[in-house]
Amino acid sequence: MPDQTTDATKAVETNSGEVAVKTSAPRINRFFEAVAKVEGSDLHIKADAIPRIRKGGKLMQTSSPPMKNSEIESMVQEMLSAEHWREFSQRGSLDVAYAISPVDRFRVNIFRQRGMVSLAARRINPKIPNFSQLNLPPIFEKIAENEQGLVILAGITGSGKSTTIAAMLEQVNERRSCHIVTIEDPIEYLYVDKKAYINQREVGLDVESFGDAIRFLMREDPDVILIGEMRDRNTFQAAVQAAETGHMVFSTIHASSAPGAITRLLELFPPDMHTNMRQAIAGNIKAIVFQKLVPSIKSGMERVPVVEVMLTSPSVRKYILEGRENELGQVIRGERHSGMIDFNDMLAELVQNEFVMSKDAYAASPNPDELRMRMKGIKTGT
Repeated sequence: MPDQTTDATKAVETNSGEVAVKTSAPRINRFFEAVAKVEGSDLHIKADAIPRIRKGGKLMQTSSPPMKNSEIESMVQEMLSAEHWREFSQRGSLDVAYAISPVDRFRVNIFRQRGMVSLAARRINPKIPNFSQLNLPPIFEKIAENEQGLVILAGITGSGKSTTIAAMLEQVNERRSCHIVTIEDPIEYLYVDKKAYINQREVGLDVESFGDAIRFLMREDPDVILIGEMRDRNTFQAAVQAAETGHMVFSTIHASSAPGAITRLLELFPPDMHTNMRQAIAGNIKAIVFQKLVPSIKSGMERVPVVEVMLTSPSVRKYILEGRENELGQVIRGERHSGMIDFNDMLAELVQNEFVMSKDAYAASPNPDELRMRMKGIKTGT
């Protein structure tokens, strides 16, 4: 979608924690401008409620009064192309990228709830941060150096997966003379060619469907591929085929741990295909990273990523082939020396380095009791 710009809007945080929105600004852009002005992360709008902006992980009310459904529907229709509006009208949900200036871009989800139109928009950082700026461990630089195989980022929506992958692709862009092709729905970060030559395809804008983009992918002579999400068996099979033929593939999946990502991938296939899929995973995976964002107490950092990193190793491949995903956590803890990272280890380190409060670490941990022992200097596992 073409960038849409308007006159600058005044937006300030009030003492009460509200975000003031200048009501004379044109239509929906004034809300996006307010988010950018206060450096918020998200915008939420729904009928008969005060719009809210998320900043520092917390939702704050704006000074704008509640809007009727007809007003929101009109604003949304104004920001969409005719084709996108038809798609939303038919499906009741739509993801689009939206720009109010060359540097202020948003990933927008428009959806119906209780028969009315709602909107949730995530502000995209105009600059692609590096691993140090994201407070990610050095192992990510080594992961991004792989030239063949499959790297998967796991986590819930809003866990920073896209930003972490963007940092890895930017490292490739800076260091390798190669062709990068991305398939995204929608495009989030915009890359500028450096050593690499980059083509970004947006579903719904550049190609009709995700499936079509996957089918045409290998005709585009890529070296490095980003598949925005592992959403079905065809997507995963295409990723595996690309990895097996010498390509480097990055993708994301919704899962609650690095080993859990394997379970989620297997669930895309019937049981009689699991043996073959285990072989494909074990043979092509370079790393699976689970990531979660936790509130930070460090000055200038609202949230900090906590990661679990599982790298390929003989033990990891053996356990995958034998169907022992539930034991892979022990392998991660036992092979820390190779660069693997245990989630609780990183939580404990962040608490000790005064990045995260202990109560937030316990809330984020999949095993708070083990974390308490870890915090006392006791590590479980070998």
